[in-house]
Amino acid sequence: MTFDDRVALVTGAGSGIGRAMAVAFAKAGARVVACDIDPDSAASTATDVGGTAVAADIGDESSVAALVETAIGTYGRIDVLCNNAGIMDTMALPADIPVEQWERVLRVNLTGTFLVTHAVLPHMLAQGGGAIVNTASEAGIRGGAAGAAYTASKHGVVGLTRSVAWAYAKDGIRCNAILPGPTMTNIANGASFDPAGAARLGPVLALGERLAQPEQMAEAALFLASDAASFVNGAIVPVDGGWSAA
Repeated sequence: MTFDDRVALVTGAGSGIGRAMAVAFAKAGARVVACDIDPDSAASTATDVGGTAVAADIGDESSVAALVETAIGTYGRIDVLCNNAGIMDTMALPADIPVEQWERVLRVNLTGTFLVTHAVLPHMLAQGGGAIVNTASEAGIRGGAAGAAYTASKHGVVGLTRSVAWAYAKDGIRCNAILPGPTMTNIANGASFDPAGAARLGPVLALGERLAQPEQMAEAALFLASDAASFVNGAIVPVDGGWSAA
């Protein structure tokens, strides 16, 4: 699984799974564009992998356009896109979630994934192919693994993954998704969880009692983006230690 002379754009690369992805692709030979909403985090990752840092809010169309323009202007192409950036909700149930929270979570997790994909696809089409790996979630195939907003957003990412895979298979573009189970990241740092939602979701969350390391998610993404997975397209891959098998 080598990526010599290839360019990988990773969103949410400042920490957690995104940072692990950036490191994994760089070790495999790729030139990495590390994108994060936090400029300092993006710069730290880019320095560590010898890549390019871009601060961008993926939920903002103009910010995404600038991100892709920088990647193309710097390296001339984008061979791999890892749509990893995302935010957590407060685990609020449908009747309790504030509309503002619903809109923000969907804006980042689903619309943001679409906006980056939408901006990158013309370049992949022009160069004759590419690989997209989306970070969905166990919440993308379950109803009780997160709150209403996060669950809906990740179900949407699963649907978007399949749509892109089907639409562009003939153009040499593959699109797959990983579904991380509980993983050691900071996505929920500082979050204040809704007590009723957390209590309702508790039994399902307890099934995923083992925590994965971000590097384990990154290795799955590396495989899906590699030539070793050249005939894997539209796959929704749980990376959860068996949680989804329960």
